[in-house]
Amino acid sequence: MTQCPEAVMLFAAGFGTRMGALTKDRPKPLIQVAGRPLIDHALDLVDDLRPARVAANLHYLPDHLATHLTSKGVLLSHEQPEILETGGGLRAALPLLGSGPVFTLNTDAIWSGPNPLTLLRDAWDPDKMDALLMCIPVAQTIGHTGPGDFTVDDAGRITRGPGLVYGGAQIVKTEGLKAVPEKAFSLNLLWDRMQNQNRLFAATFPGHWCDVGRPEGIALAEGLIADV
Repeated sequence: MTQCPEAVMLFAAGFGTRMGALTKDRPKPLIQVAGRPLIDHALDLVDDLRPARVAANLHYLPDHLATHLTSKGVLLSHEQPEILETGGGLRAALPLLGSGPVFTLNTDAIWSGPNPLTLLRDAWDPDKMDALLMCIPVAQTIGHTGPGDFTVDDAGRITRGPGLVYGGAQIVKTEGLKAVPEKAFSLNLLWDRMQNQNRLFAATFPGHWCDVGRPEGIALAEGLIADV
């Protein structure tokens, strides 16, 4: 198995329901933030890695997004007739990504600070980790409510609880996907299994992160970009 991740999976298939009318005629990754599609901000992070392969999953209003991504050399994993969620979507894209561990990146957030993907790459230890999630202390998040998703111990292992918000970037080994019988499922299922084996870890992001899951998140994200 390849130890250093060589592929990136962009999650871009969602319906963007929380965006309301903004996603009536376009998928959420094409919503403009600071004059550019959301997904282009994600691709900026990917470009720093120079990965061998980049793939994205598509489902809702895929045609415009497919044209946009193909021009940038991104491989496409079409999810039809049903959407597969994060776990099923990643598994379906494995023929494009290869057999080693992969980066995955949500396309609905803006990061301010070091590139989270390069931080993950530098902290990745496949001998003890099955997944390494980039998490943000609650106080450093913008546009997010709630106490957080994970609690971290001194060794960097995480369990469900308050304190850190998962930012949508990770390195994950994919072998465990084969054992899931459902066609559509969340990566949370895989994380729970890894947690039970003490192999689920987090890196803590030192900058700020903005959730762009709702219309009001656009202005917040643009404010964060303007402050850089």
